[in-house]
Amino acid sequence: MSDTPTPLTLSGGCLCGALRYTVTTESDEGYYCHCRMCQLAFGNTRVPWFNVFQRKVVWQGEPRQYASSTFARRGFCGTCGTPLSFAYVDSERMDLAVGSLDDPNALRPVSHFGIESIVPRWHAEDGLPGERLDASERLAKRWKDHYGADVVPGVEAARAGG
Repeated sequence: MSDTPTPLTLSGGCLCGALRYTVTTESDEGYYCHCRMCQLAFGNTRVPWFNVFQRKVVWQGEPRQYASSTFARRGFCGTCGTPLSFAYVDSERMDLAVGSLDDPNALRPVSHFGIESIVPRWHAEDGLPGERLDASERLAKRWKDHYGADVVPGVEAARAGG
C-alpha cells in the first residue's frame, strides 16, 4: 500500500465561460476564509478556497488581477467578474475558489481561517477547527512589514481598500 497521495485533476472556470482552468493537486482539502478582505472581494460572509501550486494551474484565458493589498493579488474574470483566485506575490502557491469548480463536491472543508471576522448570524457551526489571522506569525509579520507595526492584520488595509 502506497503512502503517496493520488493526484486529483480538477477543472473549473467563471460564470460566462471566458476563463477556464485545470489544476492537479495532491489534496482534496479546502478551507473557509472569513477574513474581511475575502468577505468584501466576494460580497459574502465567507469564501471556500483550496490551495495549490501555481505551476500546476493551466489557464485557458488569462484572469485579470486586482491588488487587494500591497502583497497579494486576486484573479477574476474581466468579462463577468467572477472571483477565481488569491495569491501572495512572493508565493509559489495560490488559492482557487471552490465555487468555481465544475464539481465543488470533489473537495471537502477541513478548517476555518480568519475567524475573528466570522459573521455570527450567518455562520453554521460545523465543528471544524478555526484560526485567527493574527495568530499566524508569518501572516501577521507580512501585514506589519507592509502596513506598519501598529496594523491589525486584515482589518486596516480592508478599510482603506487594500
